[in-house]
Amino acid sequence: MKQPKKVLACVDQSPYADYVAEYSAWAAQRFSLPLELLHIIDRHQETATSDDHSGAIGFDAQENLLNRLTEEEGERSRAIREQGRLFLNDLKVRCEQREGTAVDVRQRYGQLLETLDEQQQDVALYVLGRRGRSATQTQRDLGRHVESISRKIRRPILTVANAFSEPKSLLVAYDGKRMTRNCISMLAANPVLTDLPVHVVMSGKQTGEEDKHLAWASSTLAKSGFEVETAYLPGDPEQQIMQAIADREIDMLVMGAYSRSSLKSLFLGSKTNDLLRASKVPTVTVHL
Repeated sequence: MKQPKKVLACVDQSPYADYVAEYSAWAAQRFSLPLELLHIIDRHQETATSDDHSGAIGFDAQENLLNRLTEEEGERSRAIREQGRLFLNDLKVRCEQREGTAVDVRQRYGQLLETLDEQQQDVALYVLGRRGRSATQTQRDLGRHVESISRKIRRPILTVANAFSEPKSLLVAYDGKRMTRNCISMLAANPVLTDLPVHVVMSGKQTGEEDKHLAWASSTLAKSGFEVETAYLPGDPEQQIMQAIADREIDMLVMGAYSRSSLKSLFLGSKTNDLLRASKVPTVTVHL
């Protein structure tokens, strides 16, 4: 018998782990899916040490040093695994407070992107912190893994940056192109979300086809039972969408992700990154 797809939450030991856990538990309960909390141990971080063992030493000293380093590495590895186990168990207890949520935890060695890519066929939704441990340490405003994961993974990805607040409305950043039309189709195929009003907002340069695109989005969602509002807001898309979120008190943003190649984005910039940096609400990116 085929196992049901799951919500996969990627957590590290940063302040964002609690936010990721609570939003992933909300999603698992909402979609009646099992939840897995995944913690990746990077071997490079595990074996890193600040001790300086350079310099000229004799043969016996080299052998003794090697034995000592091997022992220290084993102790450090056990300590990291145990710390991760306790960390995951604490998050599991928090997630299980949502009634009916089945929670599993997993800790593995490896690289985050490779691990997530391997599991795509079993995952309905990924949940990530928009900033992780590395971004906290370096004061970057977007975690180093977010863009690479969002480009590679062909599943919806929910990224969060703030403490949990129960979503009560959605805004779709819409341009009428394939990827954002897929966002509309994805929502329409999920009747468990019909209690959330959906605002579909277009912005940017006028093409004359805004009414047609918005009418299709409104009709598609309304047929599935959604309450829909649409708007075209001329001006800079990032500014207009962020203002619409504030004015309408929106709780979650949905948008297409990375329609440009990484090379084009290098020279022309990425609207996805701009919106992710600017967004103060949890954001679902769809790269389908």
